[in-house]
Amino acid sequence: MSRQEEHTFQHDPFDAAFWNERWEKGETGWDMGQASPPITAYMEQYDNKDAAILIPGCGNAYEAAWLADHGFTNITVMDIAPRAVEKLREKFADIPQIKILCEDFYRHRGQYDLMLEQTFFCAHPPRRRKEYARVAASVLNEKGKLAGVLFNTGFEKPGPPFGGNVAEYQSIFEPWFTIKKMEPCYNSIAPRAGSEVFIELVKK
Repeated sequence: MSRQEEHTFQHDPFDAAFWNERWEKGETGWDMGQASPPITAYMEQYDNKDAAILIPGCGNAYEAAWLADHGFTNITVMDIAPRAVEKLREKFADIPQIKILCEDFYRHRGQYDLMLEQTFFCAHPPRRRKEYARVAASVLNEKGKLAGVLFNTGFEKPGPPFGGNVAEYQSIFEPWFTIKKMEPCYNSIAPRAGSEVFIELVKK
């Protein structure tokens, strides 16, 4: 196990108890307090407002709120932490176009046109990344897309989050996806400037 895969938390980074504990304690340092600018910029030019969209590991789901506000009608958000899902059900109680699931992404069987990635991939140790790519492809329809933001940097502290680089990501995703775009973000929030890469991948 690499240094990045070591962690000092009580639970394994895959189980609901680990993430629920973070929510209960307010240890949500990944939360930007807003939708990711690279993702909203991408979705501004995404024409199909009725596309089935999945946002796994959604946290406070700022992107889902933005999508609903901009006319998208078929949004599914998913988190493994019951406390996070409880907050989401309160937040989106009057927004029927957002469906909320408390599920493990790796066991999900839905079908979507687009999956949005924002601080979910980085939450899992590198040893699970190939599985992430496989499952992402499995929940997408033919020619479905995976789009969003990955960290293009390493981290000194044990994860999560776990960092990476473009060369690594290419080898992980190429068996399942055609890489349409994988390039540095020009519009990250200030604290993440220079450390993010935007991806647009098409299911093979």
